[in-house]
Amino acid sequence: MALEGKTAIITGGAGGIGRAIARRFLRDGAKVVVADIDHAMGETAEKDLGALGEVRFIRTDVGSRLDVHNLLAATLELFGDLDILVNNAGIVQDGSILTLTEADFERVLRVNLKGSFLTGQAVAQYLVEKVKNGGSPGAIINMSSVNAVLAIPDQLAYAVSKGGVAQLTRAMALELAPWGIRVNAIGPGSIETDMLAAVNKDAGARNRLLSRTPLGRVGQPDEIAAIAAFLASSEASYVTGQTIYADGGRLPLNYMVPPKTS
Repeated sequence: MALEGKTAIITGGAGGIGRAIARRFLRDGAKVVVADIDHAMGETAEKDLGALGEVRFIRTDVGSRLDVHNLLAATLELFGDLDILVNNAGIVQDGSILTLTEADFERVLRVNLKGSFLTGQAVAQYLVEKVKNGGSPGAIINMSSVNAVLAIPDQLAYAVSKGGVAQLTRAMALELAPWGIRVNAIGPGSIETDMLAAVNKDAGARNRLLSRTPLGRVGQPDEIAAIAAFLASSEASYVTGQTIYADGGRLPLNYMVPPKTS
């Protein structure tokens, strides 16, 4: 198994893409810490995923430095080491430049960008010391988005936060390269998660979504998990500072495509 003997932290790991990544990592042999702010979902994830391997839930607010410190300490106490971080925790908030409140702007950036910085910094510091003491370098995977490149006017804060995550990934990769620590990102397009539930219930909205998706379908969380598993493994040993976009062809598109009729 590609991740046998490795330990991973997955933030926002209780549901959606994060939970799919946790499931894939466990199947690939890793021990997994599911970090999430939702206590009920986290406990359910731990219970449901437990049949696949060693997994523990630790309630974590990634925007809190103390919580991040405690997450790392608890992981090391539980499993004795850490090799992989997936910075997946993220939230959305509707609002354009004309309507978005300062509080909502700060709330999105606190989780999506500051959270990735705080958790990434703590894990990077641990991994550097580990390498200095003769340990193997690990990998950090940040969850970006096609909205790091594209923009949606009424998702201003989300787009700004994901643009920041893209640059955070590049800067981290360059700084950590001398220690062999790889930092990459995944940029999903439209993925079948709770975030997309409202779109799926609205035929018009779904058709608009598919009209900009050349593959003609919504992506699945397991497809993002497969990319995370690759980036975390030794098969991606020469890949760092990159964002892999899994968007059904959306980014290269400069016209509309006819959606498939069901």
